[in-house]
Amino acid sequence: MADFSGRREAFERKFAHDETLRFKAIARRNKLFGLWVAAQLGKTGSDAETYADAVVVVDLEEPGDGDIIHKVMSDLKTAAVPIDEDQVRGALEGFIDRAVDEIKAGK
Repeated sequence: MADFSGRREAFERKFAHDETLRFKAIARRNKLFGLWVAAQLGKTGSDAETYADAVVVVDLEEPGDGDIIHKVMSDLKTAAVPIDEDQVRGALEGFIDRAVDEIKAGK
């Protein structure tokens, strides 16, 4: 029975660790994506950082990426930037690999 409890505890620790890494990777992805969108909007420096931080915060409002996509598409439309939703979704998805690599590298 002790062996089963030990295995269960190890599984729970691994699950918690994996979820923490997943959260960090998604937050990093959102930051990178926010910086990319900021560049599309012509923002630089601290304005770009502030915008990217806002994108990270927006993702905490609802599960999934819908909240980020909605915000970004609205901002791009307001600024008359000609990017469609498929391009935006592709960019968002494209940053996950870079985010994971940065986390693994300890950045």
